[in-house]
Amino acid sequence: MLASNESPPEVPRFPAPWSLRGHAWMVALRLPAGDPARTAFVPADLCATVKSAFAVLMCVVYDEAPCGPYRELLFIPGTMHFGDARHPSISRILVSTWESVVNGRNNWGIPKDRADFDWTRSETGDHWRVTSEGREVCSLEFTEPTGVRLPLSTAWVPRRLGTLAQRRDGRTCYYRPEATGSLRLCRLRRWCFDPELFPDLSRATVLTAARIEGFEMVFPVARVVG
Repeated sequence: MLASNESPPEVPRFPAPWSLRGHAWMVALRLPAGDPARTAFVPADLCATVKSAFAVLMCVVYDEAPCGPYRELLFIPGTMHFGDARHPSISRILVSTWESVVNGRNNWGIPKDRADFDWTRSETGDHWRVTSEGREVCSLEFTEPTGVRLPLSTAWVPRRLGTLAQRRDGRTCYYRPEATGSLRLCRLRRWCFDPELFPDLSRATVLTAARIEGFEMVFPVARVVG
């Protein structure tokens, strides 16, 4: 994993907007008051502003992306105060390629770091294992989804809640991803985390988990302030 004082390798640049296709696992959860995971990896000047009615953990497989296919693990602890409004913000995100790291940082200020991903499927569900230099960052096991397939669209999300913000290198990037797809509910069978490498969510209460299937997503050009 890239240390904070190191520079990423040179890779091709792919400016926004991006069109992507893939599938994902989403977990909505609630953290106990004062839990360290709320502010882990959050920029120091934003820590005091974090509010969390609920938080979101996602595992994503991008089958198609301008920078090539990649996998991703991300955590949004809640909303933070940017200027005169609150916005959701990604506090921790790991991806499987340097192309995604560099372009995510440059295009949207997303604090991506690189890690290794092992995703396996079986008749009973899906297992994700993320490692960095042989050290396990996290392990997640989901059951097979069941029930009715429901439509999904970010168009239903209020603009304020659907617009993310990231603060990096003295600038703030605002962007609203647009996505459509479908989802089915599943269960998170077990999880574990290395708190030095990812927020430790082991004390969280899982509200719901779902597998998002066949999504199409557009990441727009960010509005940059600063």
